[in-house]
Amino acid sequence: MSPTSPASPKKHHPAPTRRLTTAQALVAFLARQYTERDGRRQRLISATWGIFGHGNVAGIGQALVEAGHGGNGTAHRMPYLQGRNEQAMVHAAVGYARQSGRLSAQAVTTSIGPGATNLVTGAALATINRLPVLLLPGDTFATRPADPVLQQLEVPYAGDVSVNDCLRPVSRYFDRITRPEALIPAALQAMRILADPAETGAVTLALPQDVQAEAYDWPEEFFAERDWHIRRPAPDTHERDAAVRAIRSARRPLIVAGGGVRHSAAEETLAAFTAATRIPVASTQAGKGALRHDHPADVGGIGHTGTATADELARTADLVIGVGTRFSDFTTASGTLFSNPAVRFLHLNITAFDAHKLAALPLVADARAGLEALTAALAGRGYRVDPAYETEYTGAKEAWEERVEASFATPDPTARPTQTQVLGLLDDLVTEEDILINAAGSLPGDLHKLWRTRSRDQYHVEYGYSCMGYEIPAAIGVLLATGTGQRTRPVWALVGDGTYLMNPTEIVTAVQENLPLKLLILQNHGYASIGGLSESVGAERFGTAYRHRDADGGFTGPPLPVDLAANAASLGLRVLRATTVDDLRKALSEARDAEGPTCVYVETETPDTVSGPPPAQAWWDVPVAETASRPAAVKAREEYDRQVAARRRHL
Repeated sequence: MSPTSPASPKKHHPAPTRRLTTAQALVAFLARQYTERDGRRQRLISATWGIFGHGNVAGIGQALVEAGHGGNGTAHRMPYLQGRNEQAMVHAAVGYARQSGRLSAQAVTTSIGPGATNLVTGAALATINRLPVLLLPGDTFATRPADPVLQQLEVPYAGDVSVNDCLRPVSRYFDRITRPEALIPAALQAMRILADPAETGAVTLALPQDVQAEAYDWPEEFFAERDWHIRRPAPDTHERDAAVRAIRSARRPLIVAGGGVRHSAAEETLAAFTAATRIPVASTQAGKGALRHDHPADVGGIGHTGTATADELARTADLVIGVGTRFSDFTTASGTLFSNPAVRFLHLNITAFDAHKLAALPLVADARAGLEALTAALAGRGYRVDPAYETEYTGAKEAWEERVEASFATPDPTARPTQTQVLGLLDDLVTEEDILINAAGSLPGDLHKLWRTRSRDQYHVEYGYSCMGYEIPAAIGVLLATGTGQRTRPVWALVGDGTYLMNPTEIVTAVQENLPLKLLILQNHGYASIGGLSESVGAERFGTAYRHRDADGGFTGPPLPVDLAANAASLGLRVLRATTVDDLRKALSEARDAEGPTCVYVETETPDTVSGPPPAQAWWDVPVAETASRPAAVKAREEYDRQVAARRRHL
């Protein structure tokens, strides 16, 4: 046989590439990422917030111009949103992500130096609350052509450290892109974390300013549309069966609904579970709204800011069923609330880290999938709480509602309203369409105890980080998330004077975007929440009032002549001033109907013990001075020692 000729070598066709800068490639990549859950598909990164400086203007800034931020009619454009404060931009993005059910998020770009470090507070808030946000801070030169450059932190023992490393502990994922090609694996990891319900939080990609502008031949497949499926993991059968046994043996079970119920869109499933079992449902700040306020099984907020109904049930519960909660100290009353010697915990959570807290029986699963599994497993087994238990908690709920009515009552329409009366007037006005946003001060306590939540997303109180200044930018994020065509849902940002002075800057953004923000400013001339706490721990309200100094150097003089209404007006808001209950009722109604950004300003009256909010129904641990010469602190320490003696570890 004659030898065969060798086969001709196949012609190599290199994979197609696209030459872009690193910043241009990142923006193009982000515009092509999608999430999918339950058949619904949406952009993962819907827009980019930004404030430009020398660390990002020529990189990400130029890339956003290339991406047609003004709108080029394509599905892959990247809208740009102009912020005024870096922390506030993160808050806006977090508000957007929460309102979007964590299915869509936003990016935030900043310059290097102070622009980058201003992200830290917002990043901590996002990660603590398990809400996705992508942070793109500029960074110092990777190539180090001059050392140090402007705003560079010099660390003698480590040449690769920059101020952006402050973001490491508050980020769920952090990477510094020191070469263009390093963006490819880093970007994919970033999207994985943002879309993972068990891992999500702040994600940081630090971008050296020289690398942002450097060109590279990117593989075209990097820019293909990519879907990130949002998992709904079902529970392990062994854990499910153990959970069913625990529920069936419980005589006084109580559900604690957390933010995971909302993130999973499990409200209807929870309602079906309670309909079958009649187990009462208390809620954390993040979980309030899991059931409507008028649902028979809803017993209100739990813990230090909870209702008397929920907290008394917690004290006597023999099984506490957590659903998507972190069991923070406000929920557990610093380890003093669940006082039944026989109490045990069952915790349904998508993260094993949370599911094992308080030595609980873990049920690691998506909240909706887990509740569906429990409902199915209990069906036909005849489990339902004792009718006497149901009668007990429904009767207590009715009694609490009478207390709410007393707090909301306005017997004198010509009087200056108290804070709880302000909430009562708002309660009379809103429907299930309205959304209320708050974060810190005395308002979260009043809202958690008293507010009548009408829809799953009406109650938007950030209390994982309790960050003053969150409310206004978060309201903007919520408006952006709810806006389809004409924005019709009323969104209220409720702030006290202390919070307003922390961070009013994004009012300008609301005006610029013509968003129908409803800003309600309650002026009480100081830090009302911390003032009350200060008094209770023996610190005598020191440093908590906004007043002139007195002759002794203290702050007991006349109130400061600060006009917050005039300030809000100077930033572009239409301002409605109210001085009486009647004035406020009219102003709130007018603001709700307004098509543009509007502010209602009211000075509140200090309530008496009858018309004011109910006191705390459970303790919260704020350590009191162990030694002191002043009587107030000595007395407060005695009370502290009495309370702390009731703490227990659940093992």
